[in-house]
Amino acid sequence: METQQQIDFNRIAASIAFIKEHFKSQPSLEQIAEHVHLSPFHFQRMFQDWAGVSPKKFIQYLTIEHAKNMLKENCSTLFDTAYESGLSGTGRLHDLFINIEGMTPGEYKNGGASLTINYSFAESPFGNIIVASTHKGICYMAFADEGRGIGFDTLRSTFPNARYQQLVDNFQQHALFIFDQDWSKIKEIKLHLKGTPFQIKVWETLLQVPTGTLTTYAQLAERTGNKLASRAVGSAVGANPVALLIPCHRVIKSTGDTGNYHWGSSRKQAIIGWEAVRAELQVEK
Repeated sequence: METQQQIDFNRIAASIAFIKEHFKSQPSLEQIAEHVHLSPFHFQRMFQDWAGVSPKKFIQYLTIEHAKNMLKENCSTLFDTAYESGLSGTGRLHDLFINIEGMTPGEYKNGGASLTINYSFAESPFGNIIVASTHKGICYMAFADEGRGIGFDTLRSTFPNARYQQLVDNFQQHALFIFDQDWSKIKEIKLHLKGTPFQIKVWETLLQVPTGTLTTYAQLAERTGNKLASRAVGSAVGANPVALLIPCHRVIKSTGDTGNYHWGSSRKQAIIGWEAVRAELQVEK
């Protein structure tokens, strides 16, 4: 059975898809509310609770023109300024608390036969997620849109030979703090990932993209030292095993179009807008 948070996010996602399709005409509150079968008053309140701003304000974060401006403003210093975010509290981006440790060749090849993996399910502003961890850190995080059973089966297919126990541990709790507006509460998040050296290099580079900003595949390729490897970089981005913690959602096309996302383009739009709002609110404090 769907939780109220799931129902609310499904409506948010539907409204964002509608906004994305009609943003050039700047749809009114009444038009958006009607599309998701809610009264304007109820929709405005629900959206404000979810995003922290009005639907009208949120539209500004979803337009292609806004994405282009973000890229233009950040393209020259996007990575150089990653460590100087100026966010209230820590003065650092929450992403930069994340440390990646790659699995050993043996762990990589044997499907996790030597690993015990804890896993749990949690609600997020963008839907239910499954998060899993080894003794070294988070190894998997994904949206469980099709239910817990399928969510776990997908995890198990990634590490077919591991031992599993449904248990919440400190690694998972720290990771879930990314949904808290007060990022100063976040301790270092450790990742224990299965990936090739090139994939891990791309994922480490992605961690340097500040919250509330965007980058392109070409910019990522240049940053990894493979200026002509945009396609390979795109494949590595698509293979990201930890949704949200490694922010593959911050990679868009050079045209400003947000492009595809493993868990749906409307969800990608929602995450980009949600992060942009929170980064701006933190700076204003």
